[in-house]
Amino acid sequence: MVLPICGCAQNLASAAFPSSGDKFSNPLLTSGPDPWVVSHQGVYYYTHTMRDRIALWRTSDITDLANAEQKVVWTPPAEGPNAHLIWAPELHRMDGKWFIYYSATASGFKDDEHRAVFVLENASPDPLVGEWIDRGRVNTRYAGIDGTIFQHRGETYFAYSPYIGAVSGIAIAKMANPWTLKGEEAVIALPDKPWEDQGGRRILEGPEFLAGPSGRVFMTYSAGACWSDNYSLGLLEARADADLLSRDSWTKHPNPVLSSANGVYATGHNGFFRSPDGKEQWIIYHANPAADMGCTLKRAPHVGRVTWTPSGEPRFPAPSSPSTSLAKPSGTSAKR
Repeated sequence: MVLPICGCAQNLASAAFPSSGDKFSNPLLTSGPDPWVVSHQGVYYYTHTMRDRIALWRTSDITDLANAEQKVVWTPPAEGPNAHLIWAPELHRMDGKWFIYYSATASGFKDDEHRAVFVLENASPDPLVGEWIDRGRVNTRYAGIDGTIFQHRGETYFAYSPYIGAVSGIAIAKMANPWTLKGEEAVIALPDKPWEDQGGRRILEGPEFLAGPSGRVFMTYSAGACWSDNYSLGLLEARADADLLSRDSWTKHPNPVLSSANGVYATGHNGFFRSPDGKEQWIIYHANPAADMGCTLKRAPHVGRVTWTPSGEPRFPAPSSPSTSLAKPSGTSAKR
């Protein structure tokens, strides 16, 4: 089924602390749950959860989202399996086409069992124009959310957060095409740490792939309930030559790698991107500016530079307060 493109929409989210010169402050916008960034041909494309639509931002300076071009590119059907609660969109470029992976809930339902990951496809070189084709639900074994894709050693993998009984974990599988899984689907992690049991639910969600400089494979995930102030990022890792479909290949770090600090709370659901010159690794994630704010659209996007230890492990920066001035990603052009 081909779904129509919506018209432009301005002021989809406003900036809390605009950037200027070679400095910026977090958060980048006043609203932006589940933020995602991808770069292509010197341009950054950004999106986040809006619940009733999917929009894209386009900019050459990711810290200046307030002034980025914005457009709503898709709205869900009134009824059907992907009609409500549009969450965690991710834009990916693969085989010369654009794909958006997003979570949705079936019309008439609010429970976990009626949530799944769906795919949109656009053959246009520009993701803000052209037709977005609904490719339907990814054929995962479980109901679940937060789908993402990554490539490793010539294979394309899909990762998501399946609902398994009373908990949710992290599962991965190989892909036959951008909307179809093939072969085994493996659950590689389940919540087994105290900090993964927050807000009354044991949850692992929002998996994101990160390639290490020495070949190791890393995967971040969000732990605990998103309405908890202790929502945080955990980290899995595997050897470069490991069988990624084997749970035994993955080692879970014992403590969160990013958590509340400096008056910033509920850090989670991230993505990764490189600086414009390609020299720096950065992370984007959402957080609340105060305690007890819950899991709402007030969660805002933050970015920080990821560094690497001599042994090839990532180090994530503590969240910065709005009063902290930070250097922009290297190679960002000065605003004219």
